Amino acid sequence: MSVQLGWAVVFGSTLGLGLWSLAALTPRLRRARLIDRVAPYLGDVSEAARERAQRHTVDPLPVIGSLFAPTLGRAATALADILGGSDALTRRLRQAGSARGVIQYRSEQLLWAVFGLIIGLALTIAGSLSGSMTPLVQLVLPPTAALAGGMLREWTLRRRARARLRRIEGELPLVLEFLTLSLSAGEGLLDGLRRIARTSSGELAAELGVVVARVNAGTPLAAALHELGDELRIPALSRCVDQMIAVLERGTPLAEVLRAQAGDARGSAKRELLESGGKKEVMMLVPLVFLILPLTIIFAIFPGIFVLRAGF
Repeated sequence: MSVQLGWAVVFGSTLGLGLWSLAALTPRLRRARLIDRVAPYLGDVSEAARERAQRHTVDPLPVIGSLFAPTLGRAATALADILGGSDALTRRLRQAGSARGVIQYRSEQLLWAVFGLIIGLALTIAGSLSGSMTPLVQLVLPPTAALAGGMLREWTLRRRARARLRRIEGELPLVLEFLTLSLSAGEGLLDGLRRIARTSSGELAAELGVVVARVNAGTPLAAALHELGDELRIPALSRCVDQMIAVLERGTPLAEVLRAQAGDARGSAKRELLESGGKKEVMMLVPLVFLILPLTIIFAIFPGIFVLRAGF
């Protein structure tokens, strides 16, 4: 293979991928089915309807889509069976605030792996043409790049989930105080949750909006709160949910309990901040030792050196 042919393959593959993506944005000229028209109105109560409403085609042509969509679906299903952990993945997607299902996520992970494989093959071709890559590296690089693409998708999901859980923990004391004020003003628990979901913004307010939507769909409030705590798995939120469920079952006052929970949440946030600062104490010394201290020494010694050289 010549150098021109190798670069032609690389640039042709890139051009084909770009044209594929552009053609995927063109709408299909066909009448929408009944399930597609009803799905947007059932997204609050049905996960399947939510996935159906947010689904968009990735096939540039209906014929090509009809040919390769089943293959992609079977590959994603096989990847989900091999990797396993569907329950943990579903919980992680829920924690990240993603509306994707397991199969849809595995399809994206498979596409990331294919994209990594393409990059690995391109680098292998370029290295083989230049003669700067050993045969062992040429053999190992493409599967390693494919594995790195799949793992990168997993890492981004975990990072999104951790960041969103931290935001929810930070919003919890303020939401609890707001709910305490609503309860002290004479509103019920459901009315207070509805008010927070309607007037507040943030991740926790959105989650309480999901609870209100489930209650409006017929789910008992205690069951909806229990589902929220079980899906997010945040210790402080789980304790608050348990207190709310206990109050609903026993009929005891809730305002003081929530006020105490808000104080505990703020204290827990302060302790976590101090622990994080203690763990990162060594990392905080890096700029001091390698940046500030050398500059200080340079500023202290350089004038003396300059005077000595000028004097002699």
